[in-house]
Amino acid sequence: MTQQEIEVFLAVVRLGSVSGAAQALYITQPAVSRHLRALERELGCPLLERGRGKRQVELTGQGRDFVEVAQRWSLLWQETREIGSRDRARTLNVASVGSVSSYLLPEALRLFLSQEGKPALTFHNRSSQECYHYVAEGLCDLALISDDMYHPQVETIPAFREPMVLLCTRGSDLPDPVRPSQLDPGRELRLPWNPEYDLWHAFWFSRAVQPRAQLDQMSLLESFFSWTDSWAATPLSVARAIQGRCAAELRRFQEGPPDRIIYYLLGSRRKQELTREFLRCLAKILEQYPEIESFLP
Repeated sequence: MTQQEIEVFLAVVRLGSVSGAAQALYITQPAVSRHLRALERELGCPLLERGRGKRQVELTGQGRDFVEVAQRWSLLWQETREIGSRDRARTLNVASVGSVSSYLLPEALRLFLSQEGKPALTFHNRSSQECYHYVAEGLCDLALISDDMYHPQVETIPAFREPMVLLCTRGSDLPDPVRPSQLDPGRELRLPWNPEYDLWHAFWFSRAVQPRAQLDQMSLLESFFSWTDSWAATPLSVARAIQGRCAAELRRFQEGPPDRIIYYLLGSRRKQELTREFLRCLAKILEQYPEIESFLP
């Protein structure tokens, strides 16, 4: 198993096709296929569903299981190559769920990197479950997550609480505040915020009605609001950022979803000084949002 085979596999998964991976990696499609077959031979199982007429990649069960292993392999390989060129004691490894990293973290990271002593940073977008694993294994020093769970090797600490609000197309006739019963579920842009949001959603909206779109990328919301009459329930920090970038307006909820709580994770092998400095920078950014309750030191 080689690093190139791993990179090819992850590119195919990320881009959804062999042709897309070939273009991104500047190699031919037959070369991509050869790397995938070599990887499957070594693992002893198929990773991709193959068949006539299939343009998009579909993973087998073993392929889905291997994605996380491949991501860990790639991260370890990257860190191995960087060992000789960086001061690990001054490098903070951070992971975060996408809803925090897309709109709230950039300014906090910029502020952190501008501190005296020139700290360095590695950053990774991960799901909450992946974050727990990375922190427990020492692959990340700190992670920000939305779905808290128990892990014997990881400390889960509340970072901040923010209200859920409604984003709707600019010029919408929806009232402010808005009740869930006043919303058309067929115009919803739904994202997987947390289990508490899912319970609220199941109470108010019939599962028989499909939302306009189910998304797992925050940036897609901006595109949808630019060309369609839609609404989405989002955390305040996400709504504020999107409102300033596209044709969307903010409404408050009456009987809305529970507030979202973001937690930070620490493992046993933590970098006290860098972690404290990063959390201080994040707290500074949160001061710009009076409606967000910060628990950070």
